[in-house]
Amino acid sequence: MQLELRHLQAVCQIAEAGSLGGAARRLGVSQPALSAQLRRIERVTGGELFVRGRSGVEPTPLGQFVLAKARRVLSEMETLGAETRAMATDTPLRLGCILLVLIDGLLARTDLTLSGRELTVDVEHSVTALVRMLGAGRYDVIVYGEVNDHEVALPRGVLAKTLVPKEPFCIRMSTRHPLAGREVLDLADLAEEQWMTLVEDDDGGPEALVAACAKAGFVPSLRYRITDRQMRHDLVAAGRAISLTQPTAPAVAGTVMRPLLGAPITGRIRIAWNRSAVSARQAELLYRAAAGAYLANVGNNPFHKAWWDAHPEAHPVLD
Repeated sequence: MQLELRHLQAVCQIAEAGSLGGAARRLGVSQPALSAQLRRIERVTGGELFVRGRSGVEPTPLGQFVLAKARRVLSEMETLGAETRAMATDTPLRLGCILLVLIDGLLARTDLTLSGRELTVDVEHSVTALVRMLGAGRYDVIVYGEVNDHEVALPRGVLAKTLVPKEPFCIRMSTRHPLAGREVLDLADLAEEQWMTLVEDDDGGPEALVAACAKAGFVPSLRYRITDRQMRHDLVAAGRAISLTQPTAPAVAGTVMRPLLGAPITGRIRIAWNRSAVSARQAELLYRAAAGAYLANVGNNPFHKAWWDAHPEAHPVLD
């Protein structure tokens, strides 16, 4: 038997998981099958690669040597795949995203960034599904959000970079709302409102909203869950609901946007890519395109522009 890439991947997964059972689950095989495969690999390498320790399996000196070589080979293969895919301009780059304000601008900028390479785009309403499909190879790159302290677990082989580490969510309400004249809203004053439920329900947003409202002394009435932008705006303009909104969102007739006192709910925007499909240069170009799209919307609302200018630590890193 000769060592193949799948054997190197199995060795790396055992080391990362710290147990044969955990590695088997990650690889989608049974533990006995993985144990048998490991024994065959050890016959080729000439000795034990792992021994059982207090907290699971640990690599032997030979195992550490093989792991170092395996990781280098797998990294080179991933780089090869990304670079060859980047050179194949007839292969579309597959982008998945949630409904963020910057997406429209990002698509316009990628026409210039990717030098004519075709781009396919899908909008998902689940961050979990978005990440799962990135790991499965359905997407090459994704743009997504996280709320407050929520962190989305990324699959192996995926790299990520934070675009905007923090932005304070605000409230969109009807221009006829009794509180529309205020410059800043106290969340406690919105206790009797009907709320538009956030479209994404697995980015930490719903939990953050409920927790912030609980701290303000009430339970929010989450009445509407609508994915169509225009319908959402129409309901808010009619005074039937208020909604939590990104501070870069554009003006909509019949509505106003106001910041929340103390910024109790904040968002974070990230870009992640499959390193076997997207080269480092492409990832950087896409990051810069997304940053440019976000920055183009910072001035949509004066209150956010003032906040943004006062918080340079929230700006994209464009060194």
